[in-house]
Amino acid sequence: MTAHTGFTPRMEGLDALRGLALFGLFIVHMPELFELYWANPTKDPFQLMIHDTVWLIFAGKAFALLALCFGVSFFIIMDRSAQKGVDFTGRFIWRLVVLAALGLLHCLWYRGDVLEVLAVMGLFLIPFYRVKSNLWLWIFALFFLLQPLMIIQIVAGLNGAEWANQPLKFWSEAIPEVYLSGNFTDTISANITDGHGFKWLFMYESGRLSQILGLSLIGMILGRIGFFARPETFGKIRLYGLLAAAITAVGIYVVREPLIALIPTSDAIFMPRILFRAIISSLFDISVMAVLMLGFTTLYYGGAGKLLNILAPVGRMTLSLYILQSLIFVPVFYGYGLGLHATMTQSEAVLIGLGAFGLQVLFAHVWFRYFYYGPLEWVWRAATYLTINVPFRKSHQP
Repeated sequence: MTAHTGFTPRMEGLDALRGLALFGLFIVHMPELFELYWANPTKDPFQLMIHDTVWLIFAGKAFALLALCFGVSFFIIMDRSAQKGVDFTGRFIWRLVVLAALGLLHCLWYRGDVLEVLAVMGLFLIPFYRVKSNLWLWIFALFFLLQPLMIIQIVAGLNGAEWANQPLKFWSEAIPEVYLSGNFTDTISANITDGHGFKWLFMYESGRLSQILGLSLIGMILGRIGFFARPETFGKIRLYGLLAAAITAVGIYVVREPLIALIPTSDAIFMPRILFRAIISSLFDISVMAVLMLGFTTLYYGGAGKLLNILAPVGRMTLSLYILQSLIFVPVFYGYGLGLHATMTQSEAVLIGLGAFGLQVLFAHVWFRYFYYGPLEWVWRAATYLTINVPFRKSHQP
């Protein structure tokens, strides 16, 4: 059977939600100065307040939302092919290989790339697609979200295991001087070697890999039950879920320090409490992400869809815009470019980020008047099917 490469209708609510995730990532990357903020964190109270506010709302949450959307998209792609009698497994694996290749190229420019990570973790979703029981998928998702490897290390650390009380390796990694003052060639070289390894070390030790898998499984469940395909049937569930997520987020925020204090600590046994804090922080991030997701979808499907749909074109070209953001702003902050990491304040970075994202929204709206796909989205689709016979430019302009 010939693979279908034509344009398929969009779920605009999902596109808009993905646009929100991209905004969240970008508005974190900007005051983070694309990672260089940590070389010289601000001490000014006002600037610190701005930094902490952005972190409270979006840091870890936008990434989690992107992982959830990734799981939804995975199910939609697999299910649409299954309805046509096509097993898309092999081609989806190839699709992930293409995404990983794009991520590897992006890593040359910016070591914080997440495309490669999503591509690798996407491979683990494939066997779970065969699981028919949503209950079991929820159990698996919860298992991964509770960070099982960290729990094992906590238990071992509390029992005095030396290996379990070693500091995390990514702690010792300072921002490389080459990023702050090096030339272009040295920066690319650093990204290829130490930068790439550090990214994976951080993703593993911080529990992000386990979190991505858990959230992607939840996204797959949402796709399977038609959360975005039949939004009218989930009105009450969205409201109840939003209330539960908000209560959970506030509850974790209030009790997390007393809860963390329950884990004993000493000079010799210090990692269990640190790891438990990481688990609690991860669960807080997920609960806030749920508030953002359910709050956004409640508004979108509850009458504000026309307003929030301004983000839908952004969500349709997330891949292109995500890479474009770093192509433009890495040279703004890094030493080989303008080197503004040394002088830009948090308030300036956020304001510039808001303005830049507004331009991206405008660009996306104009782009889709003339094209079916974003530029890299078209490349990704064409490479997936190994053909350039994929519609790109619209023949009739609106």
